[in-house]
Formats: sequence, C-alpha cells, structure tokens
Amino acid sequence: MTPFRIAILACAVAATSACAAVAVGGAAIAGHDRRSFWTVVDDQNIELSAYDIINKDKELALRHNVEVVVYNGVLLLVGQVANDEMKSRAEHYVQDFAGVKRVVNEIEIGPLKTVGQGMKDKYLTSRVKTALLDIVDIPDFDPTRVNVTTENGSVYLMGLVTQAESDRVVEVARNVPEVLRVVKVFDYIEPPAPAAPAQ
Repeated sequence: MTPFRIAILACAVAATSACAAVAVGGAAIAGHDRRSFWTVVDDQNIELSAYDIINKDKELALRHNVEVVVYNGVLLLVGQVANDEMKSRAEHYVQDFAGVKRVVNEIEIGPLKTVGQGMKDKYLTSRVKTALLDIVDIPDFDPTRVNVTTENGSVYLMGLVTQAESDRVVEVARNVPEVLRVVKVFDYIEPPAPAAPAQ
C-alpha cells in the first residue's frame, strides 16, 4: 500500500472528515459516486502528481496553460500551448503514470485564453451542471456523477454512465447557450438489471 493510501486509511479509521478532505485535495467523496473509494483517491493522487511534474517544466508551466482532470483513471488534458511540441511534451509527462488507463489530449495550439474567457468557462460549467438537474426521465440518474469541465467554450464530459445517460447528458449540454462544442470522455457501463417482480 502506498504512503498516500496509508494516509487516507488512517484518516478514515480516525473518522476525521477534515483530515480526509485535506488528504484528497479537498474533494468530497460522494456516496452516489459509481467509482470505488480507492478509485476516487487514486484519481486525486494522479491529478496532483500530473500537476507536480508539469509544473517542474518551467517553460511549459509558465508560458502555457495546461489543465488536468482525472476521472476513473482517464486523464484529460486541456488548455493552450504555443506548438505541437509543447502539446506532446505535456502528454509525455503523464502517459505512463500508474493507474492511468488512457490520456485524452485536448490541448489547443494557440494563444492563452483571456481572464474573461476563463470566467465565462466557469459560468458555462455551472450552467451545464444546473441544466443536468432537469434530467428526470432516466431512472437512477444522478447528475453529480457527471464531471463537467469547460475550456474555451468547449465542454468536456467525464463519468461512468450508461449509453442512455450519455446521450441525454450530451443533448442537454449542447442546448446550453454559448457552448461551442461538447466532447464525450465517458466510460460506459451496462444499465442496471430491472428489479424482479414481487412474488
């Protein structure tokens, strides 16, 4: 067991929620999450490690914008860099991390986004998350299971979802005003079996 996992386990045993929050970077582990507890922990660990190694490259970290999101071992890279070499360099740093199942490199080649665009992206993320609350026609759908990231008007969707949930979520996200495109980065699961009729 890694030192990181040992720290998490010690916090859980002590039942100190504040300690657990600090250990996983302040992220709450929701009871409705389809990931296991340790997968949530591993995702947080991978994300922190990815930022750490990218930030050690001063040229990449200080002159470009690279953001990392990890969900169920899928590592998403977004942001803006000056050229293909920088884009490939960012992916190279993270592609062999233990626990990473695949890397989705959506970094754009171009100028850094403005502060105004950054604020707009946060607003769009909030709008999409709010819109997902209106999905009430799919049994057992929980919008908190969908991770929403917005970069330069593009919305990236991550999570463990059924095909029906994916289709509905994408439909809703595409209809949010000012969303330029929607990119699915989902992992798919089979829908739950229907409950057996009562005898």
